[in-house]
Amino acid sequence: MNWKRSLLAILTVISMYSVFFALSQSLGEPQVQAQLELYQTNLILNASSLNQSSNPSISNDDNVSNIAQGLIGNDPYGVAQNQYEKALIATKDSLHNLQEKNNSLSNSEKAIASESPRQQLKQNIEQNQNLVNNLNLKLGIICAKENNLKIANNYWSNISDEELKEVLINIWDKKLGGINNKLEEIVSEKLDGWFKLNTLAQLYKNQNDLDKLSEIKSQQKIIAEKSIYRLFSLSIIPVFGGLVGFGLIIFLIIQLVIKKETSILATNYNRVWQSPWDWEIIWQVFIVGFFFLSQVLLPLLFGLSGFNPSSFSIKGKALYVLVSYFFMAGGGLLVLYLSLKSFFPLPEGWFNLTNKKWYLWGIGGYLVAIPSVFLVSILNQQLWQGRGGSNPLLLLALESQDKFALAIFFLTASIAAPIFEEIMFRGFLLPSLTRYLPVWGAIVVSGIIFAVAHLSLAEIIPLATLGIILGIVYTRSRSLLASITLHSLWNSGTLFSLFVLGSKIN
Repeated sequence: MNWKRSLLAILTVISMYSVFFALSQSLGEPQVQAQLELYQTNLILNASSLNQSSNPSISNDDNVSNIAQGLIGNDPYGVAQNQYEKALIATKDSLHNLQEKNNSLSNSEKAIASESPRQQLKQNIEQNQNLVNNLNLKLGIICAKENNLKIANNYWSNISDEELKEVLINIWDKKLGGINNKLEEIVSEKLDGWFKLNTLAQLYKNQNDLDKLSEIKSQQKIIAEKSIYRLFSLSIIPVFGGLVGFGLIIFLIIQLVIKKETSILATNYNRVWQSPWDWEIIWQVFIVGFFFLSQVLLPLLFGLSGFNPSSFSIKGKALYVLVSYFFMAGGGLLVLYLSLKSFFPLPEGWFNLTNKKWYLWGIGGYLVAIPSVFLVSILNQQLWQGRGGSNPLLLLALESQDKFALAIFFLTASIAAPIFEEIMFRGFLLPSLTRYLPVWGAIVVSGIIFAVAHLSLAEIIPLATLGIILGIVYTRSRSLLASITLHSLWNSGTLFSLFVLGSKIN
């Protein structure tokens, strides 16, 4: 074994340790999907107020009411309580796992964890503790709204804010009468959305303040209508896109059975790339240019430079994500170029940007991915029960309503990431693997590595499914623009949903 292979072996051990450590850490982290469900649950709660207003000046459009019925169901409070209870159980479980891991980590492991934004155990523990507190608070209000005051008090007994706890118990137990401006101030300051409005409504009802109660009801009605339209907009992509995609899947399968070798799916089916390099070059590009660079070198350099992104504003975090991603992508592409430089000019077919009808492959692949990943994700949720971590960029995008930050997230997730990842995974890895595997095997293996590279256990199966579809699109279209288009549409759709869910309704 020469010095180059020895160095590569050392970097492999370091990189794989970091990857496996990150995956093990993700097991104790809650999924962003669970938080997305809570945001959608809050929209359902808001929408449930549609028929509660007695103010005749506010429109009660039958079309809106019909849409609302279909979107929120017959028991919105029961659905909301169930979702919040599931989130509470999952978060408590994640908190317990994180605390155990923090107690069992050696000093060297804690040092590694502190260098990477994804491995800040103490910050994750604090976030989970705050989330448990918030879930108990909101579950209590949901139960109080259903007149289950005993259960509500049990939830409120677990929140840390003693002042707010006392205020909630007094308001919902109707122990206070008359005007008390401090109660109103505390509720307005410490609660938000549906939870604030309904608590204020209960307060004004106790005080027999009909004017303020009427004003609250009017606000609830307006917010309810906006929530209905927002829920409807969130359903457009998964429902309509999913139906079209499912129909496209059926068509492609039937055509494959009937036409076989001349079908669309059989296009370039067994056509492999001529790969002049061996497994060592493949290993070198992905270990040095992807895993070591992204999981060890860059976090170490950022850590030594004194950067602490957790203390940044949302704009600062967005810029940090963009800058760190450009360093990773630039470094990875540089390693790819230096590794392949001696093989120039490359054989025909490598890194083709465009080909005939590449845009149809990209759009069609996106439509097929919608129902495929959705169905897999449903099964995946049952497997992980809200645990397993998620891409931290999703949570940042969900919580950000700053236009500059959202633009940066879009640039990172919908432009930079699809270009870099498709060059690496579909442009280089998949064709290189066809030297050792059949095309279908290369598609599957590259898809799995693509999923593992995102470092979240709970996302491996859905992302592997997406990676396989990306691989099919690339091998059939022979166009990087086709898979980049699919990837970009997928990330853009996700960001759109996050923006709609996270934006506040005034």
